[in-house]
Amino acid sequence: MSVARKILSNTAWQIAGKVMIAILGISVVKISTNYLSLKGYGEYVMVYEFLAFFGIAADLGLFTIAVKEMSKDESRIQKIIGNVLSLRTILSFTTMAVAVIAVFLMPAYENTRIPLGVAVASLTVFLTIVNGTISSVLQTKLKMELASIATVIGKAISVGMMFYIVFIGYPNDVNVGFYMLVASGVVGNLVMVLITERYVSKITPLEFKFDLDVWKDVFWKALPYGIALILNTFYFRINSVMISFIRGQEEVGVYAVAMRMLEQLAILPLYFMNSVLPVLTKSLTEKSDKYKKIIGYSFDFLAALSIPAVIGGFILAYPIVFIVSSPVYLSRLSEGFYGSDIAFQILILASLFQFLNILFAFVLIALNKQVKLLYINATCVVLNIILNLSLVPIFGFRGAAASSVCSEFFILIATYLMAKKYLNFNLNFTNIFKIILSAIVMGISIYLLQPITYKFLQNWNVFPLIIIGMVVYFVMLVVTKTVNKDMLKLLKKDTPEQVEGSQL
Repeated sequence: MSVARKILSNTAWQIAGKVMIAILGISVVKISTNYLSLKGYGEYVMVYEFLAFFGIAADLGLFTIAVKEMSKDESRIQKIIGNVLSLRTILSFTTMAVAVIAVFLMPAYENTRIPLGVAVASLTVFLTIVNGTISSVLQTKLKMELASIATVIGKAISVGMMFYIVFIGYPNDVNVGFYMLVASGVVGNLVMVLITERYVSKITPLEFKFDLDVWKDVFWKALPYGIALILNTFYFRINSVMISFIRGQEEVGVYAVAMRMLEQLAILPLYFMNSVLPVLTKSLTEKSDKYKKIIGYSFDFLAALSIPAVIGGFILAYPIVFIVSSPVYLSRLSEGFYGSDIAFQILILASLFQFLNILFAFVLIALNKQVKLLYINATCVVLNIILNLSLVPIFGFRGAAASSVCSEFFILIATYLMAKKYLNFNLNFTNIFKIILSAIVMGISIYLLQPITYKFLQNWNVFPLIIIGMVVYFVMLVVTKTVNKDMLKLLKKDTPEQVEGSQL
C-alpha cells in the first residue's frame, strides 16, 4: 500500500469514526438543550470550558511530540510511550486537582452547579488524556481505525446513559439529572480507555517508565508546542468565559450550541495532520524533496474539505441548529433575539482558517520550530482579548465569534509566513480557485433548492440538501479536473516502479 493511501486510509477511518462521534455529539447537544434551560445548558458548557484550560496544560503537546519521536525510530516505541504515559498521567492528575480546587474558590461560580460539575467532569478529562497518550502508538503505526472504534463505543455508552437519565431516570429532577449527565462522560471514557489499552497492548507492552533522561528530552521538545497549545486554547475558549462574565450564562448557552457543532468539524484537520506528521517528519529527516508533494497535497485536501463546509454551513445554518438543538436557540430577529444560527454562520468562517493553519503549524513541528508557534499564539491571545473586550459588551456572542474569525486568520497568515521562512515549498493556487468555484456552484444549488424542498420537509430538508450538495461538489471537482488521475493513482497499491519513484 502506498504511503499516500496509508495516510488517507488512516484519516478516512478517523473521519468515519468522527462522523459517528459527531452524530453522537449532536445527540448530546439535542438531549441537553431540550432537558436543561438556557441557563442550565450554559452551566453545563462552562463545566467543560473551564476544564479545557487545565486539560490542555496536562496535554502539553506530548501526544504530537510522542508520535514524532516514535516515527523517527520505531524501535523506541515501548520506551517512549512508557515514559510519556508516566509523565502525562502525573501532569493530568495534578492539573485536574488544581482545577477542582480553583473552581470552588471562584466567587463568580458560587450558587451554581459549575463547581461540583467540574469535580465530576475532571475524571472525564483525566481519562481522555490517558486515552490520547496510549493511542499515540496507534497513530504512529497508522492504525487509528482501532482508536476510532474505541472512541465510538465509549461515546455511544455515554449517550445511552444520557437517554436513560433524561427519559427514564430523572425526567423531573433536572438538578440531579445535571450531575448525572456529567457523570455519563466518565463512564463512557473509562470504557474507551480500556478498549484502547487492549488494542495498544497487542503492539507494545504498556508499562509506566521513569527514565528521567527521556522525560527531560520529550518535555523540553514538547514545552514550546505545549505552551502554544495552551495559548491556542486560551484564545479559543476565553470567548465563552468573557461572555459568561459580561453577558451571563444564557448567552453562553446560545453561543455554545454553535461551538459544539463546529468542534466536531475542527478535529478533522488534526486527525489528518496527525496521519501526515510521521511521513512528513521522515521525509525531512531523510532530506528528501518528497515533503513538497506532501505539503501541497495536504493543503489541497484541507481546502477541499473546509471551503464547501463553510459555504454549505452558512446557507444551512438555521435548519442545522433547528435539528441539533431546540427552537429556543434559533434567531427571532423580529424580537431582536440573535440565536445560535447566527453564531454558527460567523464561526464557520473561523473553521476555514483553522483547517488551513494547522498544516503550517505541523510543518513547523516537523522542523523542530514549534517554539515559533509560541510567539504566534501569544500575540494572538493579546489580539483576541483586545477584540473581545471591545466587541462582547456591545455585540455579545456575535462579537466573540468575530474575534475568533480575526484570530484564526491572523494565525493562518503568521504560520504560513513562518513555515515559508524555514522551508521551501509552493502551493497550487490554481487548485484552490477550482475548489472555490466548485463550492460556489454547490452553494448556489443548495440555495435554489432550499425553498423548494422546505415545502415538503420543512427544516428537515437539510439532509437531502447535504447529499445533493456533496454530489454536485464532487462532480464539479471532476469537471474542473481538481481530482485527476495522478491523484487517484496515489491511492492504488504500489507497483515496483512506483516504489522506486518519488510519489508519496
